[in-house]
Amino acid sequence: MELIKKQIHTNRVGKSIVDQFYIDDDINVPDSKDDIGRIVMGKGTIAVEEMQRMENYIRVTGKLHYAVLYVTDGGDPHLASLEGKHPFEEMVYIEGREGEQYLLRNSTVEFSASLIHSRKISLKAMAEIEIGWEKMEDVSLPTDVEEEAPLYKKTKNMQMLTLQTTKKDTYRIKEEMKLPGTKENIGTLLWTDVESRKLDTKLGEDELNVSGELMVFCLYESPEGKNDWMEQIIPYNGRVECSGADGSMFHHVHAALEDVNVEVRMDEDGEMRSLGIEGTLELQIAIYEEEAVEVLEDTYSIEKECSMEREKVCCEELLIQNHFKCKLSEQLSLPELREDILQICCNSGRLQIEKMEAVEHGIQIEGVLHLRILYVKENDEVPFAVWQGMVPFAYFLECENMTEDAVFEIQHVLEQLSVSLLGSGEVEVKAVLAFHSLVKRPVSEEVMTRLDLEDPVVDENARIPGIIGYTVKEGEELWDLAKRYHTTMERVKEVNGLETDVIKEGDRILIFKENMSIL
Repeated sequence: MELIKKQIHTNRVGKSIVDQFYIDDDINVPDSKDDIGRIVMGKGTIAVEEMQRMENYIRVTGKLHYAVLYVTDGGDPHLASLEGKHPFEEMVYIEGREGEQYLLRNSTVEFSASLIHSRKISLKAMAEIEIGWEKMEDVSLPTDVEEEAPLYKKTKNMQMLTLQTTKKDTYRIKEEMKLPGTKENIGTLLWTDVESRKLDTKLGEDELNVSGELMVFCLYESPEGKNDWMEQIIPYNGRVECSGADGSMFHHVHAALEDVNVEVRMDEDGEMRSLGIEGTLELQIAIYEEEAVEVLEDTYSIEKECSMEREKVCCEELLIQNHFKCKLSEQLSLPELREDILQICCNSGRLQIEKMEAVEHGIQIEGVLHLRILYVKENDEVPFAVWQGMVPFAYFLECENMTEDAVFEIQHVLEQLSVSLLGSGEVEVKAVLAFHSLVKRPVSEEVMTRLDLEDPVVDENARIPGIIGYTVKEGEELWDLAKRYHTTMERVKEVNGLETDVIKEGDRILIFKENMSIL
């Protein structure tokens, strides 16, 4: 007999692989740059260009992009900067199977630059990359059968999470910011920081709506040689095409801001007072739909013998999809800055997750917020310095039906950050951390894969008594008894005056074979 089946698309997500590697090199200062007297600060980011599967390894190649802000050495010290790229190659060991797709989920860099002499610096970077894997699988669930003889069927309603689509896409950001009237014109850009904040995504009809903010900081030198800076929040919003999507579906997005470029532009008066901000949001999008499926769980015939084959399949159900937020507030005592700091120019932060573990009723998350503060100090010809530190945090992400085998995808982002001077060497740090979460649970089920009808064995059928007085055992259902004794559930209910299908342990009932009549 032909089983009628429904295809369910699933997206199996495995545990991420975290790999750390070091980049250590000495860099000569380009001839076009001034000698270095003192390094103020440096930063580094990883740009992965290719991930290639090679047997039990993934070959990851890309570049470390670095920037260094320094005070020149010589008669008239001033701020200057240098930028560059350093190639890297890393072999990451995996224990994978065929059909798995590997994706870069996150990358962080702990970067430092130290002075060797005025024309050479030492770069050290500890890079950490998180590689996730996923595998698309199709699962066939029997929903009905093309009948050759009268059949009695037992179905089970299953709430399934089905994959509607998965794709990689980009959203290009092109914005512009103008200097306030109180600021000097831009001569030379010395340092820029562009961080993504408050990223939000919502599904619409055949689209994914993307919105957020760019936190932009710019330190520059005016044409007259004066240092100045500005910080501004730039909102953005747009859409990415997602065919078949609608607002009732669920989704999860891994987003990373890449290829950031800041350039000086002329304003409408021909003065260098505008900045063009460009960047690319690299998006890994998975869209799901929750669907109720009536699965054919069992069947039998009174006229024929049913022979069936079964196999175990694995589907998924949704536990939770939500954006959780954690507020962080901390007062830091920095005695080394007590007499030194006049004003904070800008602050930047980065999250490092050290623990993310499924526990009862939720997920325990622990980590640190890395802070960098650029400030103005006293008694220096070039009054800029930097302080770096860490603030630990812990957050419990609630998920009432959490299980040990649950699979969770969580993107952690720094949504807001502010650092205020309190005086006497103390600062107050306030931050909002966001955790964009999708939690799924695997559901294993034995389903029919084949069903055949055969003529009954007369002797075996004859051995079943026509009338049975039966005491219900633990775990037995009315369906089980009707199938075992070649009758129907309606027939048993009629004989025993039952109004529902529910029976319980210890109930005493009469069972008549279907071809027997009530005397």
